[in-house]
Amino acid sequence: MQLTAPVTTGDESRPAARDADGMAVASFILGLLGLLVLNIFLGPIAIVLAAVSLWRGTARRGRALLGLTLGIADLAVLGIAMELSHTLSWSL
Repeated sequence: MQLTAPVTTGDESRPAARDADGMAVASFILGLLGLLVLNIFLGPIAIVLAAVSLWRGTARRGRALLGLTLGIADLAVLGIAMELSHTLSWSL
C-alpha cells in the first residue's frame, strides 16, 4: 500500500525522448562499427534507428544524422567492395 505519491523528476516525464536519444547514439555506434564489420546488417539497423529517433524528436539530432549517414556509407562500402571483389561479401 502506497500512502504518498511517487516522486517524479524531469527525466521520467519524457521517456520517449530519452529512448529517442538512446536510439540516436546506438545508430551512430552501429554505423561506425558497420564500416569495419557486418555492414550488411549494421548499416540498415543504423539507418532505421536514426530515422526512428529523428521521427520521435531526439535532442541528439546531430548524432542521429551521423548515424544515418554512416548507415548509408556502410551500404555504399559494401556495394563498392562487392563490385571490386566480384563476390557477395568482402574481406580485408
